[in-house]
Parts: sequence; C-alpha cells; structure tokens
Amino acid sequence: MTAPFASSQPADADALAKGGTMVAVVGPSGAGKDTLMALAASHFVGRPDVHFVRRIITRAPDAASEDHDSVSEADFDAMQEAGAFAVWWNAHGLRYGIPTEVFERLRGGHLVIANGSRSALSRFRDAFPRLKVVNVTARRDVLAVRLAARGRETSEDIMQRLSRASLTVEGAFDVADIDNSGTVEDAGEKIIAVLGALLPPVG
Repeated sequence: MTAPFASSQPADADALAKGGTMVAVVGPSGAGKDTLMALAASHFVGRPDVHFVRRIITRAPDAASEDHDSVSEADFDAMQEAGAFAVWWNAHGLRYGIPTEVFERLRGGHLVIANGSRSALSRFRDAFPRLKVVNVTARRDVLAVRLAARGRETSEDIMQRLSRASLTVEGAFDVADIDNSGTVEDAGEKIIAVLGALLPPVG
C-alpha cells in the first residue's frame, strides 16, 4: 500500500541547512491561499532569488484551480520511483509533488514558496532544514460563504465540515498566521511582509 506522503533529502543536507528557506503555505479550503500567493508572486517578480513552486498534481488542467503540471497516476508513480519529488503526498483523492529542483534553489540561498498541506508538514520538515510555515486562515463564517459560492456542497455539509476542522498548525513549526477574513489587500500585505523578512536586504 502506498504511503500517504513521503519526502527525500539530497546527500548535501549541510548545504541546505546553510542555504535558503522553504516556505510552505497551508490553510483550509476557502482561506485564499492561491490568491495570496499570486499577489506575493506579482510583488516579488523582479527578484531572481524568489521562486514560487509549480506543483505536480494528478489533476486535469483547470482554469479554476492553481497553475500546475498535470500528470497521470502512472506517470506520478514513475516520477516518485525515480526520485523526482522532494516531497509528495496524497490528499482528497489526488497526489501532489514538489519537484527536486527546489533543492538547487535552496542551496543557492534563495527563497522558495510552495502551496503545501498541513497533513504533510512533518515531511516538509524532514526534507527542508530551513522551513517556514505560512498558515492562511479566515473566520469560519467567512469560509462558509466562500465555500458555498463554489456550489460543490450544501450549506449544512459545509458547516458540519468546518465545525470539525482545525484552523491551526499542530506541531513544533515556525509558523506565521495570516487572517484573510478581511480584504485581500490587507492579507496580501501581510504575506509579502512575512516573505520579505526572510530575504537579505537588497544592495
């Protein structure tokens, strides 16, 4: 049986420990992770030492979801067996992978940002010695409205799911919490400030 997630680390772990920082952006559905990451990517577009990861997912291309590399289950298996992923995990019937190319960026002292998963954070920690977690949240009533707008679940189903869900990150991680209950501009400024603090000053 395939494990739900896994991670790997190249032999030069010491170089990674002295290199750049991996940022895993996590949060519940409806919190607005993709929107905030897009704002941050636009802000840092002129910085060659800032990289936003394009994930590999066993999901068909969809304009309504994040921009990703779509692969079949068989292709994902082959890539995993070949060691193509720094971290990979299963969630909601899909499989997600962070390509090993991120190690080279990190060895160069760069900042790398990836859309992650709270369930896989321990594996991110195993793979990346320098890890920052950005936990994007929103009030439960705000999440309920956003999820209802997608039209995928009934209001009752949404409220039951949210009542059971935790909005916090469990474990010993370096976490920055960002509340995206208000305007996206305010939350965007916050995530940009968190990322900017992880970079060396320009000049």
